[in-house]
Formats: sequence, structure tokens, C-alpha cells
Amino acid sequence: SNVPDRPASQSTSGKYSPLDSTGYFDEEDDIRIPDTENVFHVYKAGSEGPVVFCLHGGGYSGLSFALSAGKIKEKARVVAMDLRGHGKSTTDNDLDLSIETLCSDVLAVLKTMYGESPPAIVLIGHSMGGSVAVHVAAKKTLPSLAGLVVVDVVEGTALASLIHMQKILSSRVQHFATIDKAIEWSVKGGSLRNIDSARVSIPATLTYDDSKKCYVHRAQLEKTEQYWRGWYEGLSDKFLSSPVPKLLLLAGTDRLDRTLTIGQMQGKFQMVVVRHTGHAIQEDVPDEFATLVLNFISRNRIGPHGIEIPSLRKPFK
Repeated sequence: SNVPDRPASQSTSGKYSPLDSTGYFDEEDDIRIPDTENVFHVYKAGSEGPVVFCLHGGGYSGLSFALSAGKIKEKARVVAMDLRGHGKSTTDNDLDLSIETLCSDVLAVLKTMYGESPPAIVLIGHSMGGSVAVHVAAKKTLPSLAGLVVVDVVEGTALASLIHMQKILSSRVQHFATIDKAIEWSVKGGSLRNIDSARVSIPATLTYDDSKKCYVHRAQLEKTEQYWRGWYEGLSDKFLSSPVPKLLLLAGTDRLDRTLTIGQMQGKFQMVVVRHTGHAIQEDVPDEFATLVLNFISRNRIGPHGIEIPSLRKPFK
């Protein structure tokens, strides 16, 4: 594990102490990609229905979807992977966060897990992970893809914010004496608004630095700037061109760019603005997020094998 149990919990109240994910995910696994050094960590929940495959944002981990998974798993399977350079995944180059590499990683994990006959997949991506989900969908190489859910990322806003990104990253607190302190920082600093989710998800975003004798951020995002623009350029057109049902969840109304506004008027995707939440919708309001995802699945009749025609009850190929 990347997070050794060093100075465990030094807070007296325990309000910000780490929480185990086992109440939400049922198991975790390491997916070894054949003929590579890459091992991707995945968290799994549920036993029936389509597979809701979750991709976290930059600096987060698969556990970002833990609380949501606890509810989604009642009606669907959930798999959340740690992307390259994040969480417990290990690769030959953790700093290669190019969109091409991230897409290849996702497709490799799906192929290793499910072989040539994967179940119906609903791809969900938050922020950077939303960009990866859209690019994977736009490749049209995943025949069992049945739905696409993008969480709080829009090309226009994302590109405009890139110039502030290094400043935002460098102004973060970089060193934490304990995991509790990092959890407290994430909540008090406003990046997460749900303490329970932070207690589950934040530990996996840290690693212990022996030389500095403290916890630091696991993902070295500040060293990946050359790839950022590639995450978001052309994203709106790619999203609209994906030939599956689509849902865009936003944390604020002012985030649609021109391409998406036109697509929205033409009814090409469903959009929901989620109130009273920060950027990480799936963490801040996990029950509402889970309900939106399950409603999307049922409204589009996505079963374990794809779109189901009610009268036939057979997969629609």
C-alpha cells in the first residue's frame, strides 16, 4: 500500500480520522496488464446489472466514488479504478498523463477484466476522468459501451482555467503530519464538502515521504502540465459525437460552452445542474449522485447486456 500506517490517528475527536471503504465497496483488486509493468488498482461493488465504470479526477482516486458506490451497487455493478499516477496503481511512467495513455490504460483494464465479451459498460468520469471517459467513448472501440456520464467538466471552462492551474497546485498545502490533517484540510479548504467521503477517499491520495517524515500528495500533477490541454481540447464535439445515451452533471449553471449549448438545445444529451455541491459532486452529495446515475440507467433501459427492448427482453445489438 502507498499509505503506510505511520502516525495513525492523532486527532482526539476522530472527526477527521480515516474511514475504511469496505462498507461501500465489496472488494479491491490489482489488474495486471499483460506484457507491461502496469498494475491498476480497482475497487468493486455489486453483483448484477450493467457495469458502472468510474474514472476519478486529477489528484483524486477510485475511492472518490466510494459513498456513491454504496448505493449504486444495489442495482448495478460498480468498478472504480485508480488512474495512472494515482492511488495504489503502479506503472512504468506515472507522469505520463497524456490523454492517449490514459485512454489506453482504461481500455487495457477493461480488456484484462472482461476479455472479448464485456458486459454493458456505463462510463462515468469526473473532471480529468470525464475527459478520459469521453475520449474512450469517442474511439468507438468499446462495443458494449451503453452510456456516458460526465461529471463537472466542460471544454470551454476547463481550457480557460488551465492558466491558473499551476498556481492553484502550488498554493495547496503540500505536507501533512498525519492523514487526519489532510482530511481536515480538504474539508476546511472547501475541496470536499462531505466529511465522511473525505475520510474514505483522501488517504488514498497521499503517500508517506520518508525523507520529509510526513504525508504528501501521491499524484504529481504539477509535473504533468504538458498534457493538460490535450485533456480538454475538442472535448465538447467528442462528447456530442459519442453514439450512446449521455448525461452531463454540473455543479453550476454558467459552465456550458457554445458547442454544448447548441447540443443541449438539440436534445443530444441530458443535463442536470446539481445544487449545493462543490466540484466533486459524487463525493459531496453521493446519494443524489447515485440516484441520478441509476435513473439514467433505468430510463435508457441499460441492462447487463446492453439496451433492452421491453417487449423482447433481449439485448439490442
